Amino acid sequence: MRIYLIRHPQPDIASGLCYGATDLSVAADEVNRILASVYALVPPCVPIFSSVLQRCSLLAEPLAQLCGSDAVHLDARLVEMHFGRWEMQRWDDIPRAEIDAWADNLVDYRPGDGESVFQVAQRVTGFLHDLLQRGDDEAIIVCHAGTIRLLLAWSPALSLHDIARKAAATPHQIAFGRVVILECSSDLQAG
Repeated sequence: MRIYLIRHPQPDIASGLCYGATDLSVAADEVNRILASVYALVPPCVPIFSSVLQRCSLLAEPLAQLCGSDAVHLDARLVEMHFGRWEMQRWDDIPRAEIDAWADNLVDYRPGDGESVFQVAQRVTGFLHDLLQRGDDEAIIVCHAGTIRLLLAWSPALSLHDIARKAAATPHQIAFGRVVILECSSDLQAG
C-alpha cells in the first residue's frame, strides 16, 4: 500500500510554545498555500484520513474535494501526542528537570503527565493496522509530525517499544505541508 503522509499547515500560534493535542486554528491563507502545493503530489479519488484536530481537518476537507475523494475519515488515533500540563506552556518555562527526565526515557516518560511516545505508538499502529486491513492500494493521511514519525518507524518485524524508540530517536525534520510517501506491506505478521 502506498500512503501519502501530509503534515498539517503551520498553526496560528506564537513560537516557543509546547503544543501537541491542543486544537489550534490555521489561517485560511496558510491552508490555501499548503493545499496548492500538496494537491499536485497526491493521487485523485483515494481515501483521505485525518486527525480530528482542525489544523489537519481544515486541509483534509478541501483536499478531498479537489481530489474527488469521498468524505474525509476523521480519526482520533492520528492526533499528536498530548503533553498534559506542558500543553501551551513556553518551552523555556517547563522545568529543566522534567525535560531532562523525558530525554532520559523518551519512550515511556509522560511529559506533563500526558502521553508517552509508547502510548501514542499504540494508537497510531492500531490505526495503521485497521487501514491495512481495508485493502486499499493508496491512501492520504493528513496528520502531525509525531504521528508521521511513528508511521515511518513501523515495521511488522519490530515490537511496539522498538517502533516507539525508533520514532523518538528520529530528528524532527518534517516541515509543515510536507508530503512523505510510505510504502507499506499489508503483511501484518512479524517476519
